[in-house]
Amino acid sequence: MTRKGSIELLAPAGGPEAFNAALAGGADAIYCGLGNSFNARRSAHNFDDESFAAACRRAHLAGARVYVTENVVIATHEMPEALELVRRAWVLGADAFIIQDWGLLSEVRRSWPQIECHVSTQANVHDARGVAWCRDLGVERVTLSRELSLPEIRRISEEGVELECFGHGALCICYSGVCMMSSLAGGRSANRGLCAQPCRLPYDLVDEKGNVIEGTEQARALCPKDYCVVDDLAEMRDAGVGSIKVEGRMKAPDYVLSVISSYRQALDALESGKPLSKEEDAAMRRRLRRAFNRDFTHAYLMGRSGSEMMSYERSNNRGELVGEVLSSRRLEDEVVRRGGSDGGRERMRRLTRAEVTIRLDKPVGEGDLLELRPLEDPSQFLTVHAVSDAVAGDTMVCRASRPVPARSTVRVIRSQAAMEEASRAAGMEVPRKRAVKVRIVSKLGKPFSVTLSCADGSATATAEGFVVEKARTRAVSEKDLVEHVGRMGQTPFVPVSFDVDLDEGCGMGFSAVHGVRAKACDALEQEILDPYAARLQGLSVTPSLAGIASRLSDVRAAAGIREPSAWTRPEPEACALVSSVDAARAALEAGATRVYATPDALSDGVWPEGVIPWLDEVCRELDHDRLDPWVSEGAPVGVGNVSELALAAQRGAAAEIRPCIPVHNESCIVALESAGAKGFWLSPELTLEEVCSLAKASSVPVGLVVSGRARAMTTEHCVLQVAGQCINDCAHCKLRQRRLSLRDVDGNLLPVRTDIHGRSRIWAAHPLDATPQAAELVSAGVTRLMADATLLSPEECAFAVARVRRALEAAREGRRPAARVQGATSGHLFSGIG
Repeated sequence: MTRKGSIELLAPAGGPEAFNAALAGGADAIYCGLGNSFNARRSAHNFDDESFAAACRRAHLAGARVYVTENVVIATHEMPEALELVRRAWVLGADAFIIQDWGLLSEVRRSWPQIECHVSTQANVHDARGVAWCRDLGVERVTLSRELSLPEIRRISEEGVELECFGHGALCICYSGVCMMSSLAGGRSANRGLCAQPCRLPYDLVDEKGNVIEGTEQARALCPKDYCVVDDLAEMRDAGVGSIKVEGRMKAPDYVLSVISSYRQALDALESGKPLSKEEDAAMRRRLRRAFNRDFTHAYLMGRSGSEMMSYERSNNRGELVGEVLSSRRLEDEVVRRGGSDGGRERMRRLTRAEVTIRLDKPVGEGDLLELRPLEDPSQFLTVHAVSDAVAGDTMVCRASRPVPARSTVRVIRSQAAMEEASRAAGMEVPRKRAVKVRIVSKLGKPFSVTLSCADGSATATAEGFVVEKARTRAVSEKDLVEHVGRMGQTPFVPVSFDVDLDEGCGMGFSAVHGVRAKACDALEQEILDPYAARLQGLSVTPSLAGIASRLSDVRAAAGIREPSAWTRPEPEACALVSSVDAARAALEAGATRVYATPDALSDGVWPEGVIPWLDEVCRELDHDRLDPWVSEGAPVGVGNVSELALAAQRGAAAEIRPCIPVHNESCIVALESAGAKGFWLSPELTLEEVCSLAKASSVPVGLVVSGRARAMTTEHCVLQVAGQCINDCAHCKLRQRRLSLRDVDGNLLPVRTDIHGRSRIWAAHPLDATPQAAELVSAGVTRLMADATLLSPEECAFAVARVRRALEAAREGRRPAARVQGATSGHLFSGIG
């Protein structure tokens, strides 16, 4: 937990080198992954047990905390391993765990209630009601969605839970935890830590006939700028933010050092009430600009989400603009000989070289990596290194692989000084010293003592040594003692104040003083680390899969939930999700017995009786007036996040968990049933085997979408704004009324729609047809099979529902169902996610 009135600076670390950089930069806490199985950055270097334990020791001695990320969904069979990782990390020194999966969270709380748990932003929590629901689970902190504004954060902070907010680094364009774009495109799931970042690629926005909307050719329509709130820290503090998180577990140590040291400087200035000088402020901003960035935005925090937050032109590092190319001159080609020394054939290669003259508007350092980017064809950029230190107004001549046009932009995209500083920090056993207050007592006839107290008041230790005698020659002075006790050298401590209680005429050898000082430092280290060493005592063992199953039976009994084997499942039924009154009627006529529609759709027209509200996957404070009225006592309702689940439980509604709340294990089923869930719609990221296993573990009806396109992404930003035609009036926007798609580099079309509130949703490039698996699904206990007809006409909806109905009839009669529709996929039923 953070100190009252201060903001914790939370740094990323993808490995030991970045961890040291975070400490050296001044991080209050560091988040990282232990192993590569259960965290959202599985491609990062991460830590093994030995390096993690050493990193925790360094952090704790420096006064920093360590959080372990287990922010992915967990399969039932993985639960013991995921829990063992928590236990192992806790024993090694972790201070808290960042968790996405509601099942894992519930098992950790049951197994080890003393362990601090934080809810990940992957859990998709973005309002006070959702945070209060998390609070009641016993969590100490909630990481809020990036999209929230300051007024929303201020309201949420009233719930008495510490809030963590993203402050700097890469932004996901989709609401975290509900993005399946990567897994639907290639099986690499963001919910499993393997996102392929398709949002950074170029797309064309095309119309119904495949024609490109003017101005959108190969734009990066889904690529936001990086977040930067360095100018908003006071407002975030006042809004109740407890921790500012810097993104970047895949980033290099020099990035971590540059960003963390900049925010440390800004936060220290804020806390002290002494603003940075003009020179200090400029240097801080230069460090931020010269660390990886796609340009900066704080639009969400200000309640905006327009094109000003997007990086349509490029998705790579922009660095800082520092000048332009004046001219370049081609040099005589250079011939390089390779091979031949071992008797092999000698080969020659002709290399083109050029001299490029640059005019600088800002200073650069020797070795800085410079990007030279032509204005006419930016794709033809190249990089060079600065040959020397230079200041604004200087010209510099660099060697390049080829000439570049005059007026090409020059940017520093990596700082050599930052890399060297991070390299030094990486090799340090003590990358940051902890401030201590020193008290020295030298009284005649009594033991000489040194007391060290951490400046933050967290730990104190005293060491005693020799008995103080009267001086035989020169008596020691207070200055002598301050000098010799203050020499803390290679210890993890640095003195910041001295309190000396010295009798007159004391004599002593300074080597003896050094010995007492060393004992005091060792004692303070022990005082800081002992609580972690004692954790293993009395810590319960990790439950086995059988132990978890037995415990879940007890939880069901205590909550009044029937055993899955103790109820008769209802007859399977065909269901439909529709977007219009006509489609609803078509679905009912085609045989659907349950029809769902969103609140926005239900607000338009006269609907058939019994259509079930399918609430949004996003429920922010500003959405309550629109969504809450659709939750009624005793009535079914599809809920897309825990806030809506909490409301349904409060009002006595029959909440059905939508697929966007990922349920991947039996513990999650029990946790959500205990919270009031009366039905489940399972995730499209599950395999057929997983779906069947979870259906058997549920004591309420389970459904699966078996037809239609899966929703791949939901964005607060209107994707259609890439066309540059926004009129800031969604109700009258002509683009919204068209059936537009994003066309990827492979020619696949991903339908995109923007709702009346300006939020966009993107659907999978290929439709799903899992109706051939109806018999296996029904046999396992899946009783609701849905056709997602959101994008379909009434006629297409009727066809899709009829296929589902016929598949159910075939399953009931033991007949073989119809073959999969041409062009459709089986989703992940036979190819699991990474």
